[in-house]
Amino acid sequence: MRNTARAEQVRATRQKVLVAARDLFLRRGYFGATIEAIAKRAAVSPQTVYNVVGGKAALLKAVYDVALAGDDEPVPMIERPIARAMLAATDPQECLRLYARMGRELAERAGPLIAVVFVQGAGRDPDVRAFVDRIEGERAIGTAGVARHVARRFGLRDGLTEAEAGDVLWALTAPELLDRFTRRRGWSLDRYERWLAGTMAESLLRRP
Repeated sequence: MRNTARAEQVRATRQKVLVAARDLFLRRGYFGATIEAIAKRAAVSPQTVYNVVGGKAALLKAVYDVALAGDDEPVPMIERPIARAMLAATDPQECLRLYARMGRELAERAGPLIAVVFVQGAGRDPDVRAFVDRIEGERAIGTAGVARHVARRFGLRDGLTEAEAGDVLWALTAPELLDRFTRRRGWSLDRYERWLAGTMAESLLRRP
């Protein structure tokens, strides 16, 4: 019982720290959000921040993961409802529409953080560059898996390999592209989602 109560306390503290870190990353950027400021906002000590999450690079990764998933539960993205619906789709266009919808939902949750980190800060700090490289590697694994699913269930357009299809999806779902369309060009997320679904289908699927 005591161990359970302790675990719940640690989890609640971690959530407070992550909320504080996200708020300060968005308001001050990665470089302006210090561990001391995050600790003060969360009403804990700086050492507690290190104990329950880690340093600033670990905070950034944890905040990003929670923003993408929408919660702090240890459930992989591929096992969440929208991904399961995408994999169960029997029509290739619907499969990619659901993939675009998943991208749109991720953008709604993580878009502001993506703009701060991926677009504005990636070249200024080795920790941020390492974070971006790690995330881009994870994205490449994910898009390769979607490309493999589409290729083996529905087939790809003539001349396109699974590896190339994965690269196409990796490029089309890039955070920088989302930022250019929505923040810089003023597209709504609805418009971005429609464009993404149509462009993925045009790029990957066999023509009738």
